[in-house]
Amino acid sequence: MNKQELVDAVAAKTGDSKAATGEAIDAVIATITGELTKGKTVQLIGFGSLSTGARAARVGRNPATGAEIQIAAAKTVKFTAGKAFKDAVNGA
Repeated sequence: MNKQELVDAVAAKTGDSKAATGEAIDAVIATITGELTKGKTVQLIGFGSLSTGARAARVGRNPATGAEIQIAAAKTVKFTAGKAFKDAVNGA
């Protein structure tokens, strides 16, 4: 499912226009992104939690040449699925 399909599905369930639904989804995504960039955790009860983590710098290998390369440290996004979400996916 891509973003437009999500907008279509939510608009069909809520009865709102696709334009209004698209703006609402954009607002939710922007808010979550803003909170994560501040280093906060976003918890959606029944769905899961999004948080940031750190990946240390490391040495990797160029697959084409086999040469060692330095991979810089980076921030990552972590998702932990909630119990209700896990149960729904597992059919429980």
